[in-house]
Amino acid sequence: MTESSSPSSSGPGAGLGTGLGADQVKLPAGFDLIASDERLGPVVLRALARIEERLDDAVRSADQLADITSRHLLQAGGKRVRPLLTVLAAEIGGGINDAVLEAAAVVELTHLATLYHDDVMDSAPLRRGVATAQTVWGNSVAILTGDLIFARASSMVSELGQRALKIQADTFERLVLGQLHETVGPREGQDPLEHYLDVLAGKTGSLIAACGHFGAALAGAEQDVVDVMVDYGEKVGIAFQLADDVIDVVGADEVSGKTPGTDLREGVPTLPVLILRRMAAEGDAEAGAAVELLDCDLTSDAALARAVAALAAHPATQEAWRIARHWADEAIAALAPLPDSVAKRALVAFAHAVVHREA
Repeated sequence: MTESSSPSSSGPGAGLGTGLGADQVKLPAGFDLIASDERLGPVVLRALARIEERLDDAVRSADQLADITSRHLLQAGGKRVRPLLTVLAAEIGGGINDAVLEAAAVVELTHLATLYHDDVMDSAPLRRGVATAQTVWGNSVAILTGDLIFARASSMVSELGQRALKIQADTFERLVLGQLHETVGPREGQDPLEHYLDVLAGKTGSLIAACGHFGAALAGAEQDVVDVMVDYGEKVGIAFQLADDVIDVVGADEVSGKTPGTDLREGVPTLPVLILRRMAAEGDAEAGAAVELLDCDLTSDAALARAVAALAAHPATQEAWRIARHWADEAIAALAPLPDSVAKRALVAFAHAVVHREA
């Protein structure tokens, strides 16, 4: 980036360094407002470039195998939504600084590590359009790679002070508990849909809430602003995962990078399936027929395709979209106390985009 396109040394983003050029960084879908803003656009693009450098540094290892496996998913791409949300929370909270960039890298590394573990638990063949780590190197290497990346994230956050360390520890606990509760299933008498939303709050909402927490807090925001960003992050994170549930049914693999119906094949109880089963239990014959297809052996691609088609065609899938959009609306409502700004409008647009996407 040329000096003339850099923000003033006294404005948000001061002291971030030159980093990578803006042409080497792409914003996720839903953030056109930032890209078109003459002030915030260059600030955010430069921040994301610096974060990308930190991610690359964080996974580098003198051990050849560890270096290769740790870079596997990082180099496959990813939307980098979490670092961007951290940066925007800081912009709203008082300004982007070096600590914010470090925290943004921490949340992306934490997310990356969970993907290695999730793919082992789900036996997923693809992630981000490439073979998953356990498909290439086996379960043990994939799990240990995830652990290694967690360790790197922990080392980085330890340099950010006690408050940041507490945010990371609490978030990690919620991530693990969310995964544990998903693994063991609902308690006796617990509504499966309520249980599932609790799982999503832990597995997905907690880390995106941490983005808002890190960004606003490390920018020096007042507690009421921090609380808004945490609330927004939790709700938009749940909306994001609920939309992913539907995309697993209706999305094209060349767009999403995942095989449609992967969750169905692995028996993961996602939102459309939970709604379908509830409708079947209430006497919906079409839902009952679709449930029978879901409960068949889905090992073959043909059987999986039949189950996916039946679920996609049933109103349960549209109801799942409606619930996802409700959570996006709740996230937008959480931002109401904040004054108008480009960053706030970008967060509103992102919440809309989360539930109007194909991948």
